[in-house]
Amino acid sequence: MNCRNRAAWAAAPSARPAAERLRSVLLATCCVLIGSASAQPTEGLSFERAQALATERAPMIMARRASVDAARYLELVADQLPDPRLTLGIDNLPISAADRFSLSREPMTQRSLGWLQEVPNRDKRAARALAAQARSEREIATLEVDRLGIRREVAQAWAARYFAERQLGLFQGLLDENRLLRSTVGARIAGGRATPADSTMARQDLLLLADRRDELARAQTQAQATLRRWLGDEAQWPLAGALPALAAEVQDLHRGIARHADLLLFEPVARMAQAEVQELEAGRKGDWNWQLAYSKRGSAYGDMVSFQIGFDLPLWQASRQDPQIAAKRKEAERIGAEREELMRRRREEIDLQLADLDELTRKLDRLQTVATPLANERVALALAAYEAARGDLAGVLVARRERAELGLRAVELEARQFAVRARLNFFIAESR
Repeated sequence: MNCRNRAAWAAAPSARPAAERLRSVLLATCCVLIGSASAQPTEGLSFERAQALATERAPMIMARRASVDAARYLELVADQLPDPRLTLGIDNLPISAADRFSLSREPMTQRSLGWLQEVPNRDKRAARALAAQARSEREIATLEVDRLGIRREVAQAWAARYFAERQLGLFQGLLDENRLLRSTVGARIAGGRATPADSTMARQDLLLLADRRDELARAQTQAQATLRRWLGDEAQWPLAGALPALAAEVQDLHRGIARHADLLLFEPVARMAQAEVQELEAGRKGDWNWQLAYSKRGSAYGDMVSFQIGFDLPLWQASRQDPQIAAKRKEAERIGAEREELMRRRREEIDLQLADLDELTRKLDRLQTVATPLANERVALALAAYEAARGDLAGVLVARRERAELGLRAVELEARQFAVRARLNFFIAESR
């Protein structure tokens, strides 16, 4: 009996003993609790789990895998001969005199059944096989490009939610300080150590803090919405685990520039163009075909068998094949030049992003080692002056808000650092 049947059995009125009914109710409740508990993960949504779920379930990846399978199926038949043709016909049917429209009285009249096979030359079929293989590699490269793009977007969305939650955690401390200050300002006003304006100022500061908190909550919601695009309902799971340390080695990035996501497509596309050139060059040799036919005449005459071979005659190569070959060769040159241009552009982008990363690292170091201790010192001095009635509440609120902004700024710099590292790490293919 499953949990649902047990629950229904427990709820139905019957003459069962009270102890038995109580045991059924408890069992049904346990089933409901176990089912609800199993719907939530115990480990949460880690960075690695988010990456794995996105690459497994993304509709884009499924579509690319289908394209790869389709290209591989076509690769199996690329060098095969064309389908043969079956021919049916009537030869020399009389249309006048006494034997008109007769199939048996005229000795030249015959009904024919033929088999025709076109045979492209061997070089042309080999070039078609190379083109199909290059097309499969292009689809595989496209799959790798999309996979890297998804991993990059998921990494940035997971990190955006992670840092947004960190900022909200820091911001909660600022709200707690404001709440504590508002709880004591009344006593300070009664003791003559503060003015009624201080109470109004504290409430106004709370409104500003609420606006800032809404901005952080919006950032968190936007990051979760991006995760939901790739992960579905799992995007609502609580985050788990630490942020991975994505390294950005200059030498590795420049050595792996050829495996850059955007450059993966050029190699198979160039091979496709080369295979098309080879196919056109093979067209200079011409194709051939053969045909076998069986002819049946009237019962008074014998049947016949015919066999013939046909050949293509590419006699005007200078005006037909040669221009097409030259055009395809120029196409291959264009692909090579575009690849070189994109490689230089990507190398420039890597250098620019590494410069951004170096700048962010220096800023974060100064903020943590110099600016934050100074901000803590300023808050302590402003609060001591306010408690000693030598300073006003505005100074305390400004100093405290600037210290909080420094904390949020530090998290923002860490987020930008990670975003740059994610772009650098998920632009290079790990393997083909």
